[in-house]
Amino acid sequence: MRHNVNGHAATYTDPVESLAVQRIYHEHHVWLQAWLRRRLGCSQQAADLAQDTFVRLVSTQQATQLREPRAWLTTVAHGLVVNFWRRRDIENAYLQVLAEQQLETEPSLEQHAIIIDTLLEIDRMISTLSAKARQAFLWVHIDGLTYQQVADHLGVSDRMVKKYMAQAMFACLTCQDR
Repeated sequence: MRHNVNGHAATYTDPVESLAVQRIYHEHHVWLQAWLRRRLGCSQQAADLAQDTFVRLVSTQQATQLREPRAWLTTVAHGLVVNFWRRRDIENAYLQVLAEQQLETEPSLEQHAIIIDTLLEIDRMISTLSAKARQAFLWVHIDGLTYQQVADHLGVSDRMVKKYMAQAMFACLTCQDR
């Protein structure tokens, strides 16, 4: 059975699942979009994230098992809002650095998208690290400090900085595997 959720087609083998998605959509879509609009201050962005939330619902194929659809929708939508603001912050920081660099040629839209996605992936990776490991990683890879300089700044041993960097490299490898 094919079902259309706000313009996106989905295929179900279970007609009961399709009906559950339809019911949840009709009962909660307007509420969810208003909830998102209050958090984002933009009705277009709220509509996009509401749609993304329902796409996630469709992809789980577990709509029939939801006892509290609003709680599930709120949890997923909240995560999407957090990701939206994180992406916006990273993109703004990148654009600020780009403006300060005064490059002869601007990156293409495709290059811009790749850079932002890479920065988001790095952000996800370093967000799993402890504060000191994250700071060590940034000082070494962004500011070009030596391990000894990082150790002095953090008040730890050179060996501890090596441990922090190993943790960061492991986090990088873990992110690549996802």
